[in-house]
Amino acid sequence: MSTYLLQGQNAINSGNMDNAVSWFKKAVLEKPKDAQALACLGQALCWTRQNREGLVYLRKSGSLLAHASRKTGNTQQLLLLAEQLQFWNDYPSSLELIKQAVQINKDVRGFQLLAHTYSRLNINDLALTASLQALRKAPENAVLNLQHAMLEARNKQYHAAIERLIRVLQMAASNESSFRAHKELARIYDKLGIYEQVFEHLHAAAEHARHIPEVQKQDNAFVFDLLAAYSSGFETPLMNRWATSEWLSEHRAPVFLVGFFRSGTTLTQEILDTHPDVFVSDETDLVVAMKDELNRISSIKDKPIEQLRAASADNIRHLRGFYWQLAEQRYGKEINQKLFLDKTTMNTFDLGLLNVIFPDAKVIFMMRDPRDVCLSCFMQVMTPSAATVHLLDWQSTARFYARTMNWWLHISPLLTMDTMTLRYEDGITDFSASFSHIFDFLGLSWNEQAVEFHKLAAKKFIASPSFDQVTQPLYTTSIGRWKHYAHEFDAISEVLEPYIDAFGYSKDTKNETEKFINETPR
Repeated sequence: MSTYLLQGQNAINSGNMDNAVSWFKKAVLEKPKDAQALACLGQALCWTRQNREGLVYLRKSGSLLAHASRKTGNTQQLLLLAEQLQFWNDYPSSLELIKQAVQINKDVRGFQLLAHTYSRLNINDLALTASLQALRKAPENAVLNLQHAMLEARNKQYHAAIERLIRVLQMAASNESSFRAHKELARIYDKLGIYEQVFEHLHAAAEHARHIPEVQKQDNAFVFDLLAAYSSGFETPLMNRWATSEWLSEHRAPVFLVGFFRSGTTLTQEILDTHPDVFVSDETDLVVAMKDELNRISSIKDKPIEQLRAASADNIRHLRGFYWQLAEQRYGKEINQKLFLDKTTMNTFDLGLLNVIFPDAKVIFMMRDPRDVCLSCFMQVMTPSAATVHLLDWQSTARFYARTMNWWLHISPLLTMDTMTLRYEDGITDFSASFSHIFDFLGLSWNEQAVEFHKLAAKKFIASPSFDQVTQPLYTTSIGRWKHYAHEFDAISEVLEPYIDAFGYSKDTKNETEKFINETPR
């Protein structure tokens, strides 16, 4: 390893990523065709949120590694580089490297990764084929069987998937594999209308989730403490502080698309993304980075409300400029020619902060029946985080939803940002009228391609866990789905009722619910 690479690694170990970038640039200048140097520089640039430039170096490294792998027959480094590209959401480039890897060395890991990548890009038939090739090489591997069962379910081979998932549970699989197997069984039984077996598996999944290391290391109190501080700290004087400042025109404001998990934000993003004058930033860390920058420039540390109270006009102008600089680094200058939609669902937590920095922004808040939201969240598998850890248990799902919506009810009347609420159910049952209002709200003309959103979504990578659902035409079966499990809501009804009332969702009588269940085809 060169001296420059060693110095760069030392900089990383000491937590100085900017310094690491400098050393890795020197390493690349010294050896422009060194795959390791290129990969190190690419990763360091991405970690410093310079993704657009960083991915260029990672792709160059991938090309060199592919050439070297063809000579040696060893594809380990090539596959690791492909996984790095996926970490930064560049699935198309990753796919090209994995395809080369499996041509060189037809090993299990290559086919497993190939199947996953095809699946994330909604190429389901090829995903199933690649998964089968991996499974043939290791037929008793629980992880491979789990992956194959999930792909079988995606391809509507439900009964084969059920048999395979039961086998996974009999294999004494890890807690994570058992958790995912139970979740997948619940989702399949829901699709088949075998509702009486769904919650049995959801509760079993919750038990396994408690023992997963990534879940155990999350801070369960973080979000609740954050919202408590925000609820007491964001008041009218702070929210209005910069709302009439003339310098707001120096930088335009984004549109923020927010809500709660599983409330329809991904569907809405894909419909808006069909418009030629819209650019969608899908579940990125732009706001997180802006909060980090606020922390960096402030003499007060780790207290956002106090930092915002102490911030000067120049500080706020700097943060606005920082946001757009970072967006340009991530996506290129072409974003300046379009309406910029920042869709990061749980930016809901930071609406107060966003209002102080972007009081001239627009907000689309997605609303959905609280019961359908909680049911959908409990069924979904999400990457463990301080927020999603609350969605692993039925009661905690309801409490987390209630705390978040309580925050929304507190902050929404205080917003100076121009805000529009879209009910998920209206978007489904009255599509044209609902989304015409959204386009009008954003100052855009109606786009006929909006009705074809699912066809366009199927051709790209989508970061959200619901990536496969928005590749389908609109369907109404997701509305009122909770009624199939009405008895399960007895345990959380007291928590949800205030929000069912507040958001105008009817409390169905027992007779109405039974009528819905009886009339729904299985």
